[in-house]
Amino acid sequence: MQTKVSEITVNNIDITSDFWNRYRKLVVKEVLPYQWQVMNDQADIDISDDPQGNGSTKNSHAIANLKIAAGLMKGHHYGFPFQDTDVYKWLEAAAYSLKYNPDEDLKKITDGLIDLISEAQEDDGYLSTEFQIDYPDRKFKRLKQSHELYTMGHYIEAGVVYYQITGNEKALNIAKKMANCIDSNFGLENGKIPGYDGHPEIELALSRLYETTREEKYLKLAHYFLNQRGKDKNFFDNQIKEDGASSDRDLIDGMRDFPLSYYQASKPIEDQKTADGHAVRVVYLCTGMAYVARLTGDQQLLEACHRFWKDIVHRRMYITGNIGSTTTGEAFTYDYDLPNDTMYGETCASVGLSFFARQMLAIEAKGEYGDILEKELFNGALAGMALDGKHFFYVNPLEADPIASKYNPGKKHVLTKRADWFGCACCPSNVARLVASVDKYIYTVNGDTILSHQFISNNAQFGNGIEVSQDNHFPWSGEIHYEINNPNQLAFKLGIRIPSWSRNKFGLKINGKKIDLASEDGFIYINVNDESLTVDLSLDMNTKFMRSSNKVSSNYGKIAVQRGPIVYAAEETDNKAPLWNYKVETDKEPKYHYNKDLLEGVGTITVKSIAEEISPEDGPLYSTIDEATANYETDLKLIPYYAWANREEGQMQVWLNK
Repeated sequence: MQTKVSEITVNNIDITSDFWNRYRKLVVKEVLPYQWQVMNDQADIDISDDPQGNGSTKNSHAIANLKIAAGLMKGHHYGFPFQDTDVYKWLEAAAYSLKYNPDEDLKKITDGLIDLISEAQEDDGYLSTEFQIDYPDRKFKRLKQSHELYTMGHYIEAGVVYYQITGNEKALNIAKKMANCIDSNFGLENGKIPGYDGHPEIELALSRLYETTREEKYLKLAHYFLNQRGKDKNFFDNQIKEDGASSDRDLIDGMRDFPLSYYQASKPIEDQKTADGHAVRVVYLCTGMAYVARLTGDQQLLEACHRFWKDIVHRRMYITGNIGSTTTGEAFTYDYDLPNDTMYGETCASVGLSFFARQMLAIEAKGEYGDILEKELFNGALAGMALDGKHFFYVNPLEADPIASKYNPGKKHVLTKRADWFGCACCPSNVARLVASVDKYIYTVNGDTILSHQFISNNAQFGNGIEVSQDNHFPWSGEIHYEINNPNQLAFKLGIRIPSWSRNKFGLKINGKKIDLASEDGFIYINVNDESLTVDLSLDMNTKFMRSSNKVSSNYGKIAVQRGPIVYAAEETDNKAPLWNYKVETDKEPKYHYNKDLLEGVGTITVKSIAEEISPEDGPLYSTIDEATANYETDLKLIPYYAWANREEGQMQVWLNK
């Protein structure tokens, strides 16, 4: 008689993927040491190319701020109000790395950092170094700009992870003291602040803390922040009046000028119909909404998640998964406004959309969530870090030209080579913590079902002795092999995502026998009850020419190239400039080639194109069409978008003329 599994737990996942292990080793060997040096002001860096124009100093001062707050140094706070978060996200990335690469030297550093953070924290649990050092009388008094709850939220996330991996009780206690401080200061009770932070984050952090501690007050507080957002339209302005309305009292220049929609605070969440405002704020808010909706069963929050998801993914997202159409406010604009050469596409926004997708998968088995998570992991988020682990993109364009970036003020934010660091350095440590924790993004378990939604080679151990081994050469090959060991012969389901790019063509074998299974909302389901089972999935890895909805004016008459999950780009390094001079012949077969020696190993695609002879330097600026220059046939070589800007500086385009 078969025993059905009522609840499956994830015990351990070891990544075996060559692709992702290279990046995870890079985090250990290069990213973490480099970022630690930068935050300690020991690295020789140049941030003069910061797209935000946030100064050219070589200092981060992030660790120094903590030392000053702890009384170990003297001086003033340096940087943004949220400068502490660079440290906290780095700590979270380091914690993940200690799980797959134990390192006593790194652990001494991180344990010492926990001690420093504990010393910097005030007795009541408050910790935000700018206010402790320079504005002790202004705590929680200018939440539109202060990022205090955002900052403490990032520590709470890091502290929870560090405790889970290392068992360090002090790390968790710091997080609990912070949350208790916030709980004692915020709410609708008399004497409390009936507001919330201008930058969502604390909501998802408190949810993570609740999952670890099971203390209901943390979940209740997260729920409060979501329910209160947008209820009092005058809350931020009233705080500013009370704190001092003069612009010299502002914590960040220009932030008072953005509308409430920039902060997702123009109306209550249940009344917000579209994803508006600062893109990172939106997806952090959505992640918190999904977390709390899952933990509480709040249907209004879940409906809001569905609305925001649909608006972002179906109307406001780039083909690479990047979001944020304008440099003004790093924000969404309006539906189908997706310019390629002036877009923002902040790395943090792609990381945040990954968080949102993961939480939605935990709520419901819908293949689209896995599709978007995959899109971010292999394109939008991954492009934020160079192959050397020491250079980063804040902005991720889909079309770039060094000359345009240099001479056109409207494109100054678009870099054509990754920067050492940024004055606003939120992105480098954010992408590091995503890569270091990618093992947590492969499976989702729900009751008696294991959802395998990411094709990343691994050996996974679940509860009740269940083991799932996944082997592949993804994203370059679509042959996915599973071996399931089920020694207790328990009955459970394995759901495997069929990617949208392969939904019309895939093959399936179970124990070597060809099987036809219909996809259910993007997943096929296999009933497992034998002691062992093999599954072989063959995905469609043909190169595809992609088009946009014709509502996207920027891409009208253009095509993009995609193979599997990878979106491709043309670079000047491989092709004669200008890149806008090519027209791809979509009726001719593209050629794919895997080159292990190029860009740490990538698949390249060559497409047949027609190009025009370049007009003579002294020729007319305008002429009749019958005076057009001659055409010639040529090849156009493409590389994965995530790998662009790792060689010579030059032009790049994702969307190409058809």
